[in-house]
Amino acid sequence: MTLSLARRADRHPDRTAVVDVSEERLYAPAETVHEERLSYAALSRMADAVARRLAARGIGTGNTVCLVSRNRAASLATLFACRRLGATLAPISHWLTPATVERPFAVLEPDLVVSERAQRDLVRSIPFDRSVTFAELAETESADDPSATSATDDAGPLLALHGDGGRPVATFSEATLEWNCVSAMIAWGISRTDVVPILPPLFAGDALVRAALPVLYAGGELLLDRAFDPGDTVTAMAERETTLLSGRAGSLADLADDDRFPAPLESVARVLCEGAVPAPLRDAARETETPVARTFGRLECPTAFGGRLDSTAVRAGVDPEESGVGPPMPDCRVRLVEDGEPIPAGRAGEGRLDLAGRLVADRYVGPPGLLEPGETGSGEETEALETVATGEGRPRFSDGWLETDRRVRRDGAGNYHPIESED
Repeated sequence: MTLSLARRADRHPDRTAVVDVSEERLYAPAETVHEERLSYAALSRMADAVARRLAARGIGTGNTVCLVSRNRAASLATLFACRRLGATLAPISHWLTPATVERPFAVLEPDLVVSERAQRDLVRSIPFDRSVTFAELAETESADDPSATSATDDAGPLLALHGDGGRPVATFSEATLEWNCVSAMIAWGISRTDVVPILPPLFAGDALVRAALPVLYAGGELLLDRAFDPGDTVTAMAERETTLLSGRAGSLADLADDDRFPAPLESVARVLCEGAVPAPLRDAARETETPVARTFGRLECPTAFGGRLDSTAVRAGVDPEESGVGPPMPDCRVRLVEDGEPIPAGRAGEGRLDLAGRLVADRYVGPPGLLEPGETGSGEETEALETVATGEGRPRFSDGWLETDRRVRRDGAGNYHPIESED
């Protein structure tokens, strides 16, 4: 087993890997889809070209490349290029502001920033002077030394993801990402026949780690829209016959509110929803007898819980909320801690959620908190997180466990139910 894109291209060169379903022109009419198909061979060639051009700019084993872009095939190619070089890719949210975009850079200290031209204003706010657009990178003369595109045993993590406000930053090794792919395939039955639109932005773990990489790992097809548009997505779902739908409750609600629903849902074999399942989606799924499961993850473990997909329950009218987010995913271990003691496995109860296993990130880059006094990223004032910075607060990695700051309830059937904060 391997994340190698080249091996998939060698085995199935003509199979479709990515379809760009973005509007062909800026300000195009709603529900306009422009399809640009990339086979696995073409995506692998793109990754190889990016790797050689990055190598020509001095990127190699142990370096970090930050990426500021919307959902593009070039973003995926850059990830696999970093894999070939032994470098780390750190996608940066283009939803950050000029004031918050500095946060991940403060700990990442990248060797190069790659961006699309549409993000040039945000890139100007980055306290870093080594940056290049996709277009400028494409004009770079490729490195001729084959060893420049070969990772060594000293390669660091493959991926670094940051939290919603720019912090914390967690790293994932190639092995950790591969185990996330394997668990997703086992739990959700992802295969080479799947066609999956990516609804969240690729800088987020629920898009990249939970959906995009497992689909490519299995040899399936991704539908990429640079910026999520419900009309475009519904159109693409119908034209490409989507088989798996994975997204956040808000985006799925927008899809379900489209007048053409639930027809595009008829080809969908299962739906994965982050958050409470919206009523319009629940109703449409019952009409088409499509199983819906709630998912739950964190920055440090995007695929922690995968819900239960049960067609029989759908036909019986069972509400997917009843089983919460289901049991833990394969290769993810969970414990609930109350008053400093773990609640015995199998016993119902409520406590702090801790995670361990092959799906969990390796570590934080810098302290997980480290906010300035009064800075939260949400506009609310708070004290400086000094306990986090000294390793005494949470979330934190301790004795092989990620001790989170989230409370969860476990019912008698072994299903988990995240408890929403009252704040």
